[in-house]
Amino acid sequence: MNTRVQNFVGGDWRDASSSAFVDVTNPASGRTIGQVPLSTAADVDAAVQAARAAFPAWRSTPSPVRARVLFRLKALLEEHKEELAIQLTQEHGKILAETRGEVQRGIENVEHACGMPTLMMGDTVEEISRGIDSASWRQPLGVYGIITPYNFPVMIPLWFWPYAVATGNTVVIKPSEQDPLTHQKIVDLARQAGLPEGVLNVVHGGQEAVESICDHPDIVGVSFVGSSRVAEIVYKRAAMTGKRVQTLGGAKNYLIVLPDADMDATLDACASSIFGSTGQRCLAGSMLVGVGDAHAKIRERLMDHAASIRLGDGLDRATEMGPVISGAHRDRVNRFIDQGVAEGAKLALDGRNPKVDGYEGGYWVGPTVFEDVAPGMSIGTEEVFGPVAAINKAKDVDEAISMMHGSRYGNACSLFTSSGHAAREFRYNAGISMIGINVGVAAPMAFFPFGGSKQSFFGDLKAAGKDAISFYTDQRVVISRWSAVKADPHNLPEGS
Repeated sequence: MNTRVQNFVGGDWRDASSSAFVDVTNPASGRTIGQVPLSTAADVDAAVQAARAAFPAWRSTPSPVRARVLFRLKALLEEHKEELAIQLTQEHGKILAETRGEVQRGIENVEHACGMPTLMMGDTVEEISRGIDSASWRQPLGVYGIITPYNFPVMIPLWFWPYAVATGNTVVIKPSEQDPLTHQKIVDLARQAGLPEGVLNVVHGGQEAVESICDHPDIVGVSFVGSSRVAEIVYKRAAMTGKRVQTLGGAKNYLIVLPDADMDATLDACASSIFGSTGQRCLAGSMLVGVGDAHAKIRERLMDHAASIRLGDGLDRATEMGPVISGAHRDRVNRFIDQGVAEGAKLALDGRNPKVDGYEGGYWVGPTVFEDVAPGMSIGTEEVFGPVAAINKAKDVDEAISMMHGSRYGNACSLFTSSGHAAREFRYNAGISMIGINVGVAAPMAFFPFGGSKQSFFGDLKAAGKDAISFYTDQRVVISRWSAVKADPHNLPEGS
């Protein structure tokens, strides 16, 4: 089935004004399954005006009533979880176990946002001076723009818009044009849950739509996830117009293994981190560093495991790794592998041009492993965003941390050890925002903030957790003094 995608504006699906479309394909087969419009600035403005018109009534809706809409949405997401996971595998390519996990993580954000009547409580202090009290309230600000990537087209939108609408704002979201179909279903479920017209609006498109969101004078803030290059551009452009901005960028995540680690458990965690979702996630491990004797042990295990991974359609239960998102992205990953070889890194396992029977039109890159990656090599410094790992050796943990600190990225890192002391020292010295201890994918739950450091993040307040409430509201602090009013005994009510 070939679906012609529409925008969602003011509570209804409508065609974009543009006649330009791009194909949505099934990455396992290469077959077209949809077409998505490249909306114009006029389409973005129409969505913003719908959101702006809906804001006063939604803001004045009691917070428990807003939360009940999200409670209903959560129940509907649970009811349709398997359907959503299957659709997501078809348009993204990751295996069904991974799409089920993604849908569940998205639901957890909706669940957390259901607690907004408590989460956005203010503070009070009486008698800050004689006869004077002070209190603060959190209030929504208006229309927020949200721009999300292809790699988690269900979870990442749900990092943002449930918090924005639960706090009383309205939203214009631009999903990735590469896999928008599953989120379309979620928008329908939100409407079914009772979300009023204009509170959630969706505009599809590319660069023009993104720039319009950054520039629009009626948008008060922007949430973004994507590459670090674009994250920085969006951050600067939106901030120039006075908006609040949070932009989450790319990564080069280190997995550091000490000799005292449980090597079998470490392999499971590291292999999942590196090759899960075909390496297309900002928390994917890509630099595996074995310290001392750990290097040979983890190298042997990882090589054996990587060589055995079965590629295929994500809906096939026997498949262990799916395709990358597109032919263009496959070619990009292969160019990085070519460049790593040209720069002198040792290619221990070559994943270029694998053959997948029955799926010759798919976008395949197999597990790839480099060794002896020297500082400055592109394969060790750039975000590849594919199933490509580098294995290096360090003489001690300080040298491993020094390697990590040499990266311009700072999204996540992990240490594998059985030593509590080593784990504490690593946490203290890592200097990275999201840290795993014997965990390969250091993904916080919805009630903690998600976001990196260095060039992996631009802004001040991160996604989810308490940061989400702060980002989507402003604190209004009221300092009050009331003078005593003397009652006139001649004007008291009868019987007083």
